[in-house]
Amino acid sequence: MSERAWHEPVLLIGATSGIARALAERLAQQGSDLLLAGRDHVELNAVAADLRLRFDVRTATLEFDALAFGEHHGFMKQATAACENRLTAVVICHGLLVDQAEAQRDPALMRRMVDVNYTSYVSLLEAFAVWFVQRRGGMLVALSSVAGDRGRPSNYLYGSTKAALSAYLQGLRARLAKTGVHVLTVKPGIVDTPMTWGLKVAGPVASPHRVAGDIVRAMRRRRNVLYTPWFWRPIMAVIRGIPEPIFKRLSL
Repeated sequence: MSERAWHEPVLLIGATSGIARALAERLAQQGSDLLLAGRDHVELNAVAADLRLRFDVRTATLEFDALAFGEHHGFMKQATAACENRLTAVVICHGLLVDQAEAQRDPALMRRMVDVNYTSYVSLLEAFAVWFVQRRGGMLVALSSVAGDRGRPSNYLYGSTKAALSAYLQGLRARLAKTGVHVLTVKPGIVDTPMTWGLKVAGPVASPHRVAGDIVRAMRRRRNVLYTPWFWRPIMAVIRGIPEPIFKRLSL
């Protein structure tokens, strides 16, 4: 591995997910060095080695457990130190999608989905926000979902975790607006990843690479909210506008 200084390093949390892998490639193509974090250290190291070989960027890995809340502050310190305090952006990609009926039967599983998709994001973002504010700059990016735009009978438990996250990100963005720290909310539609494998989906399915390209452009333009692919913005505007008495009769 090159010993040169880190160049615009980006931390990807949940780095072995389908979207994160595609995003890592896009970021490496534009010359960003990458710090990859996740639970599977063997897979992380394989991804990091592949990125170094193909794109000649500096990479490193860190083990990370979304549910180990007591370790998040220490993880923040470890990550920033690993990048020699040059970290420019943090992108959080991990998530848990559980079958709605299964989550209704299993309170522990339902709680786990809430903690992975919402509580862990808040814990991490608050820790990194303090670090970036002290440096008067940086970017926080978090993957929410179009599923959070309106609660549907078929997936309202998952959707509610994303709705809470989107509201939190909106508030965090307003809080940090005058500090030089930017917050980007990413709302993907249905994406062809291991998370959605085998699920019955209603609607167009996007590739992780298309979503990753949209995220990189949104980061560069410092957008507030990204619907990806773009057509999900008008689709969700229509769905949000359906009156409640009619919505209750729909099979969504």
